[in-house]
Amino acid sequence: MGKVTPFLTFSGNAEEAMNIYTSIFRQSEIKEIIRYGKGEVGRKGTVHQATFIINDQTFMCSDSVVKHEWSFTPGISLFVACESNQEIENAFHELSKEGQVLMPLDSYPFSEKFAWIDDKFGVSWQLNLNSK
Repeated sequence: MGKVTPFLTFSGNAEEAMNIYTSIFRQSEIKEIIRYGKGEVGRKGTVHQATFIINDQTFMCSDSVVKHEWSFTPGISLFVACESNQEIENAFHELSKEGQVLMPLDSYPFSEKFAWIDDKFGVSWQLNLNSK
């Protein structure tokens, strides 16, 4: 069996999402973007398939050619173990822009500093400050 890779399906804004995500987290980069061309099933120039990395975790994504009734759900979220106050505060600030804060950045019984956010694309993120 091959490696399991999270795959995110967007509605025309996959490249924007990748650019934001890779700008927030260290050791992150877009590895490959394959775009729809003229006459293909997807809108020319949108993402047919792409691969990006956040802190050694590979993700794949695309822009769906089908209009779906569903989007992302917080039932599955991306959990990020942040190494510093600056890192968690920056990630919270950037990911919550135009998004929805499900749990504000605060101290909780299970964590010194934690937040849960649905970003503007609907992707759900849990941010946790690693205890020293």
